[in-house]
This record gives sequence, structure tokens and C-alpha cells, in this order.
Amino acid sequence: MSIARRAASYAALSTALAVLATALVAAMPGARAWAVNARGGVSATEIEEPEPTGPPGKARLVNGRAIAPSNAPEAVRKVIAAANRIRTKPYVWGGGHARWWDRGYDCSGAVSYALHGASLIPSPMPSGPMEGWGLPGPGRWITVYANAGHAYAVIAGLRWDTAGNTSGTGPRWHTSLAAAAGGRFIARHPAGY
Repeated sequence: MSIARRAASYAALSTALAVLATALVAAMPGARAWAVNARGGVSATEIEEPEPTGPPGKARLVNGRAIAPSNAPEAVRKVIAAANRIRTKPYVWGGGHARWWDRGYDCSGAVSYALHGASLIPSPMPSGPMEGWGLPGPGRWITVYANAGHAYAVIAGLRWDTAGNTSGTGPRWHTSLAAAAGGRFIARHPAGY
């Protein structure tokens, strides 16, 4: 067998094995699939997790800190963890818009900070533009409510808001989902959540 024919046989066998491995691994949830890349090598790609079918869990509020439900996706856990980091900061108009870590946060700065914790938003947004962010309507895990003058979010069943506090103002978790600030709000959500 010539060298060229042997090389072609090895290339065909390599491709066939990569296809077989992809099919076998794709059947395993949370695993990596293998694909032949343009240079003939093999590379790993993430397999998407299936959509959860049960109802989303509800976060618990313990001493002002939200505790993510056990069935929350990793991104939701990251949003909750980010919000918890600033949950005692004061309200500062424009806070959280010039830099992520600030001395205080306004409504949209606090929502932006939480969403940025899971890389769901690349930079802080004022409340008005949040009316067009993400996808329309309420989300399964995260919903941002915005109008030209205020923004807040409902994350895993708790409201993340700078309005309606009983002890000071600033970004805080609330068990009541009703907006403390009046007005009509547009509901938006990140894709998949």
C-alpha cells in the first residue's frame, strides 16, 4: 500500500472514529462532544443541558441575603451571588454606572451589577434602555422590569430593588414581588432564563 493511500485510510478512520465518539458522548448529559475541526484535528465542544421541565425553585431570604434554590441554573446562582455582594450598599443616584464596584447604586446600576455577575450584560444600562434589553416578557428565573424612571428585577422569586425598603434605601432583596415605585413597567428576560 502506498504512503498516500495509507494516509487517506488513516484520515478516513480518524473521521469515522470522531463521528462515532461524538454520537456516543452526545448521549451523555453534561458531557463533552468531540468534533473534527477544519485542520483534521479533534476538538471538544460543550453539550447543552436540556431545558428543565419542573417549576423553577424559589430563593430563600435569610438575614437580608438571598439563598439560591437547589435547582437554580449556575447563571442564576451567579446573579444572586453578585446581588448579595452589594445588598447593603446605599442608594446613590448614578451609582454603578461609571464602574462596577461603587460606593452605592441606583436602581438600574444595581440590576446591571447583578446581571453582570453571570455575564448577562456587558456594561451598566440605565432603566430606559433596559426596556429593550433581552427578550420580551417574563422569564422563567429572571425578569427585569423597567420604564424610563425605574428598574428592578425578580430573580428566583425574590424582588431585587432599590425602592420599598423598611431599613434604609439601596439595593435590597424583597419577598413582595410588587414594585414599590409606581408606573407601567416593561418585562424583559435573558435568553434561557
